[in-house]
Amino acid sequence: MATDHSMVTGSVMRTALPITAQSMPAPIVPSGRLAGRTLAVATAADIQLRHGEVVLTFDDGPRPGRTDAILATLDDFGVKATFMMLGNAARAHPQTVQAVALQGHTIGSHTYDHADLSTLTQQAAMTDISRGQDAVAAALAPIGKQPAPFFRFPYLAQTGFLRTSLFRDNAVVLDVNIDSKDYYKDTPEQVLARTLARLDARGSGIILFHDIQARTVTLMPMFLKALEDRGYSVVRLVPKTNGPFGIDVITAEAPVDLRGAY
Repeated sequence: MATDHSMVTGSVMRTALPITAQSMPAPIVPSGRLAGRTLAVATAADIQLRHGEVVLTFDDGPRPGRTDAILATLDDFGVKATFMMLGNAARAHPQTVQAVALQGHTIGSHTYDHADLSTLTQQAAMTDISRGQDAVAAALAPIGKQPAPFFRFPYLAQTGFLRTSLFRDNAVVLDVNIDSKDYYKDTPEQVLARTLARLDARGSGIILFHDIQARTVTLMPMFLKALEDRGYSVVRLVPKTNGPFGIDVITAEAPVDLRGAY
């Protein structure tokens, strides 16, 4: 889950008006198709979204049952997401990790223990990052897959040293533009309204959910239907195969845009 760490994340934005005070926006990209382009990424700078595009990301999993339900919903709408998995959860539930990959979603890492890395020594923080990456890789190895070199800081809490170290290791840090805060003890409808209000105010962005939350399982069909009705498209992130990573995690089903946004 994430908490507010304004000093360490660029995702802070002004608070949107209450959903009841906002008018329903006109469709942004009235294409009639929720699944958007596939964006190949070598650095964070490659994640340039157009107006009306979103990236779905899920942290802290996998959790059998809940992750599986979210996979089914994503499949119903024909969209792909990025799952930022904890090493200890991947080690405990390798079959669920494999199911995510086999359904065409991208898998990154989120440390091993979900510690606030900004409170640890540099060595301890780097060790937790590496253990998480290794555990996710081990869960995928039996099906011949590798995780993407994508990483997200727990609580979005980072330091300059850690971010620079990850960059030097060719990792891509995924920041957050729209935090659903689905870990709050709100109803699914409240989380849905809050997330849509923030998205409509911004017009695009990387959205943070958690596949371990029951309320997220409940709201996801409603959220994806709302995206479809509003004319948004869901962008799929994959590693850039002709870049420094040199890996092909999951074959794209849609044309891969190697150039970023137009």
